[in-house]
Amino acid sequence: MENAKRDLATWVKLMGERPIPVLRQTVRSLEDVRQRIDNINGREVADIVQRDPLMAVRVLTAVQPMHAKRQMKEVTTIDQAVMMMGVEPFFRYFEQLDIVEDLLKPFPQALIGLLFIVRRAQRAARFAYEWAVWRRSAQIEEIYTSALLYDLAEIMMWIHAPQESAHILAMQKADSTLRSAVAQQNVFGFHFTELQQMLCKVWQLPELALCRFHPERQHKPNFLNVKLAIDLARHSAKGWDNAALPDDFNAIEQLLNINHETLMYRLGLNEPGFKPA
Repeated sequence: MENAKRDLATWVKLMGERPIPVLRQTVRSLEDVRQRIDNINGREVADIVQRDPLMAVRVLTAVQPMHAKRQMKEVTTIDQAVMMMGVEPFFRYFEQLDIVEDLLKPFPQALIGLLFIVRRAQRAARFAYEWAVWRRSAQIEEIYTSALLYDLAEIMMWIHAPQESAHILAMQKADSTLRSAVAQQNVFGFHFTELQQMLCKVWQLPELALCRFHPERQHKPNFLNVKLAIDLARHSAKGWDNAALPDDFNAIEQLLNINHETLMYRLGLNEPGFKPA
């Protein structure tokens, strides 16, 4: 596996040099609104972008040179990024988009793995958004974006190292006690959290996305909002019988200051006879 010989800095450089492919549905949705370009606004475009972590990264990184040139404050949300670009310039800039499903067609297991992580990221972002609204946070959109991009490194490795990433998944299926970080270290020589940290810095992603790497910030409510959404999405990805879920529920109830019954109702888990974990 030639890819496994690259070091962390080489991976970051490689990912920065190659255009990031996006989901097929994103391309279709953008083409649909492009046909109505005289009757749409930036919010409609942003709504499409922020469903796709890959497209979200492309947009955020595209506006960084504009942000630096204009000496404006940090761009932390997709809404801000699209507004800065403008609708027509947005479509000109992203006229040609590679489709990740086409790119990974020779690697069907990798495509399945990538789409699983993307769907999980989308669920986590929805949880995070709903809780941020409930908390009346002043950073609702940034919380959503940070949750959507929390596992960006893993998504990118599915794209750039499909065979090695599939090998890690096979290792974990063969040994249910094998932790992801150990498998990643064995195959690539680094943890994906290390790659995530470098990507966040190099691509200048929202500051909230970096809180996970700073222990002194991890007790902040907005970061907890993101982290607990990630945990819930991960632990419920294959059903609601994961042994970690009761602890997740307890932590979420404390964050939102609600009781267990209210949380179950908000999650749609209040059916008679339902007993999670």
